[in-house]
Amino acid sequence: MGQTRVAIKLYERHLAREIYASTALVLLAFLMLFAFFDLIHELESIGKGNYQLRHALGFVALTMPGRVYELFPICVLIGTLYALTLLARHSEITVLRAAGLSTRDLLLTLMRIGLVFVTLTFLFGEFLAPPAEQAAQQLRLKAMGALVAQEFRSGLWVKDEHSFVNVSEVLPDAALTDMRIFEFDKGFQLRSISEAKRGHYVSEGQWLLDDVVRTTFSEDAARVERHDEMNWKSALNPDLLAVLMVVPEKMSLVSLYQYIRHLSDNQQKTDRYQIAMWKKFIYPLATLVMMALALPFAYMQDRMGVTSLRVFMGIMLGVGFQLMNGLFSSLGVINSWAPFFSAITPSALFLVAAGGMLWWVERR
Repeated sequence: MGQTRVAIKLYERHLAREIYASTALVLLAFLMLFAFFDLIHELESIGKGNYQLRHALGFVALTMPGRVYELFPICVLIGTLYALTLLARHSEITVLRAAGLSTRDLLLTLMRIGLVFVTLTFLFGEFLAPPAEQAAQQLRLKAMGALVAQEFRSGLWVKDEHSFVNVSEVLPDAALTDMRIFEFDKGFQLRSISEAKRGHYVSEGQWLLDDVVRTTFSEDAARVERHDEMNWKSALNPDLLAVLMVVPEKMSLVSLYQYIRHLSDNQQKTDRYQIAMWKKFIYPLATLVMMALALPFAYMQDRMGVTSLRVFMGIMLGVGFQLMNGLFSSLGVINSWAPFFSAITPSALFLVAAGGMLWWVERR
């Protein structure tokens, strides 16, 4: 019995090496492929402003951590499929099962191996991808002399407590230009309109506005004041404005929480960002689901042959998972589903599919 346990432990280390090596190889291949296509896409922008080839290369390099985060589950699936198929082809899985290794034990072995992928996915999604994505967008926009965001022809509109803020441009350093601030009282009566040429963030909750014209309204008159500089107290800050450059799925949990709270305080919809926040917790666990999904294919190959077809089916399932992940996020926003439900449903469905496939291959 002791010798069997030692053999299983040796097998677990052997399987871990195979899975880690094959997953790393697949991930590298995917990153090179995506980097190539991203660079081809960026070549179209070369020549706009000061945007040159070095800027395009820097932009592509900075987007790679986000690509790693996106691709981890499907790369883990392909890597695990390859490793298990290789072991099945050499009859190693058959020998281990004959020695007493059950499907449950093999599944638990894969889960222990997969904890490394869970940790790496979380680290990339929380600490590497968000700042790298923001830096990539800032690099691109600064080189091109473009705006961070312009939602409408009239500029960017943001609600800030009892005020509506209209900004013509948000520059890469978070400076605001051509601002208009419409301040209302609690009864939604217009109290004042402030126009400023430029705004700079000074400290927590404080902005310094330059060249300000402020029109204050009373019941029977309007008063116009001019200031070279004026302090403006606002809940807006560069971190919230940075949200405009980064899609919710590539933001950090802290940024998502702060922006959700800001939207909630201003009675605005938060569904998209709440779904993205729940996915930050659930998405790393999808790597374990992908590893569980790979196990039935190893059994199928061992008994049925046609390795390439089985591996191809597994890859298509991985692509299907990515598509379903995006689909349920969009459906959740459109139909106002519970954010947790929208985030967990794709992983739950594929986990059920993995369980059903294991049950089927066990009884063949």
